Amino acid sequence: MSYCIVIPNYNHTVVIDKLLEDLAAYKLPVIMVNDGSDADSAAFMQTLAAKYSYVTLVSHSHNQGKGAAVQTGLKYANGMGFTHAIQVDADGQHDITDIHKLVALSQAQPHTLISGQPIYNESVPKHRYYARYLTHVWVWIETLSFDIKDTMCGFRVYPLAETLSLLTKQRSIGEYMAFDTEIIVRLYWDGVNTTFMPTKVNYPENGVSHFRLWEDNVAISWMHTRLVFGMLKRFPQLLLRKFRD
Repeated sequence: MSYCIVIPNYNHTVVIDKLLEDLAAYKLPVIMVNDGSDADSAAFMQTLAAKYSYVTLVSHSHNQGKGAAVQTGLKYANGMGFTHAIQVDADGQHDITDIHKLVALSQAQPHTLISGQPIYNESVPKHRYYARYLTHVWVWIETLSFDIKDTMCGFRVYPLAETLSLLTKQRSIGEYMAFDTEIIVRLYWDGVNTTFMPTKVNYPENGVSHFRLWEDNVAISWMHTRLVFGMLKRFPQLLLRKFRD
C-alpha cells in the first residue's frame, strides 16, 4: 500500500504555502491540481512546486470544478503507482495532524473509503452547517442506510482501484461541488463501505469559497434527483444489503 496527497486548488493562495510546508512532516508525495487558476495564482503554484520537491503540479487549462480537479489528481496518482490518495482541500480547513489516523484506518481496511466526520467550531458559517444536513437526509434515502455519517467532508482516503473502476464506468459524476457527495453514494452502491473518523474543521477568517450560489445549487439538486432514481433502480439490492448487514 502506497499513499500520496491530492490537493485541488482554484485560486487558493492565502494558506497553501503554509499547508504544503506542514505536509512535509508526513513524508508523502503531494499532487496539487491547478484547476485553471488565474495567472498570478498559477505562477504562485509553480513557485511552490519548485520550492517543495515532494510537490507535483498538474494543471487544467481552464476551470473545470473541484470534482474534476480531484478526479484528475486521483487518476494521476494511480498513474504514478499509488494505491491510495488522501484528499486535502487547499483552503486550510482540515486538521492535517489527523492524516496519520486516516492512513492507519485505511491500512486496516484497504478497500474502504476513509472519510473525516467534521467537528465544527464557532467559525463554521451557519447556513453551511444546516444545509449539509439536508444533503445527509437525501443520502440516507439514496442509500437506504444511515451508514454514511457525513457526505461533504473533503478530507478522505480513496482506495484508488475501487474509485477509478467507478469513474471509468460512471463518467457523469459531478465535476463541481456535488462530487464529494455523489462519489460516496456511488461507491456505496458499488459495495465500497465508508469508515468515518471525527476530525476538527476550521473555516479560516480570510478563507475563499468557490461555491456558486445558483449553478452549484442547481447541480446538487439535479445530482440528488439522479441519485434517487438510481436508488429506485437498485432498491432490491440495497434492501437486501440492509438486512444482510
